[in-house]
Amino acid sequence: MRYSQLFPKTKKEAPKGAESVNHKLLVRGGFIDQLMAGSWTLLPLGWRVVNNINQIIREEMNAVGGQEMLMPLLHPKEIWNETGRWDKADEIMYKLKDARDREYVLSFTHEEIVMDLLRKNIVSFKDLPVAVYHFSTKFRNEPRARSGILRGREFMMKDLYSAHTSEKDLMEYYEKVKGAYVKVFERLGFDYRVTEAGGGVFTDKNTHEFQVLSAGGEDTIFYCDSCDWGANQEIFKGSQGDKCSECGKGQVVKTKAIEVGNVFPLGTWYAEKMGMYFTDSQGQKKPVWFGSYGIGPTRVMGALVEVNHDERGIIWPEVVAPFAVHLVSLPGAEKQTKEAYGQLKEVGVEVLWDDREVSAGVKFADADLIGIPVRLVASAKSKDKLEWKARSSDKTELVSLDEAVKRLK
Repeated sequence: MRYSQLFPKTKKEAPKGAESVNHKLLVRGGFIDQLMAGSWTLLPLGWRVVNNINQIIREEMNAVGGQEMLMPLLHPKEIWNETGRWDKADEIMYKLKDARDREYVLSFTHEEIVMDLLRKNIVSFKDLPVAVYHFSTKFRNEPRARSGILRGREFMMKDLYSAHTSEKDLMEYYEKVKGAYVKVFERLGFDYRVTEAGGGVFTDKNTHEFQVLSAGGEDTIFYCDSCDWGANQEIFKGSQGDKCSECGKGQVVKTKAIEVGNVFPLGTWYAEKMGMYFTDSQGQKKPVWFGSYGIGPTRVMGALVEVNHDERGIIWPEVVAPFAVHLVSLPGAEKQTKEAYGQLKEVGVEVLWDDREVSAGVKFADADLIGIPVRLVASAKSKDKLEWKARSSDKTELVSLDEAVKRLK
């Protein structure tokens, strides 16, 4: 991709009122644009990052038997009335009427929709278990949409749902999905903790959140410095410095964090409310055991920026970067740059080529702001070599084109 053709370009100043790091850098770098409070456009660079995040999530969901699909975003009132959540979740729902006075809600989650699918298609225990997921938009009437893309009123979510014949089978799968989430967040390079939390409008049971440690986080969590125990502020009754009640060895640490994922063991409540019964091996009618599991890819993008940046801009991990290499062309190296661009593209390396007629300083500043992992500079000074610089380092070295291709390939 030639940077001269990329829409849009970087901005020198952060938007007015921007407080969080991700808000400032993602807007300045040309990754996102704000339509209104809590509503963001994913621009081409941002969409590339989110697609890379989604692919990591997709691979781990498929590995635990999830089947990808896509569900509607506009839901009829009737289906939400079956569980009573039309009224129970009223504060966060966007409701509307059509010209015929029929009432709808924009999706803030999909438990009822999946349960409707299950009751249309599940007959006996032989049809279970089932695990389905999708990537889709969610709408939640957040009273304070802030912190950039971390807290929106309209945002992307990956939600997985599973149905089982027994509580034992549900909880075994619940642990399997928790393990898949661990793999996702480890692949993304996060320093995170798994914390116990309440169920909100989803369940009266305790649930689990995946929290990325970050000074810019909105959540407050407590965790043990010696074992895996953790809890969020809503349910933890102790204080920092207490001895861990789980292992009895470590101390409780208090910190700020960003929630990037959650898992809910929902039990049989939804099935009982919506009449989702299957016939077991003894011919008895039983309600399915249900679970839901969410990750917010756009929140993940924001969290990655919060924990991967410096005073110059973003530092993307290789696994999610919009391009693998930022190729900078300086005067007198046009032929060399074209050759490098062609060879890298030929072997499948994603390249952003800054071919603009602007100063070297401007190009270098934009490269730092955008945060692609590797910068390659072609100049008359370097002759038949390229200057290689990792975004996470201040060191530079001269390499041949063949060596650069070999490393990036």
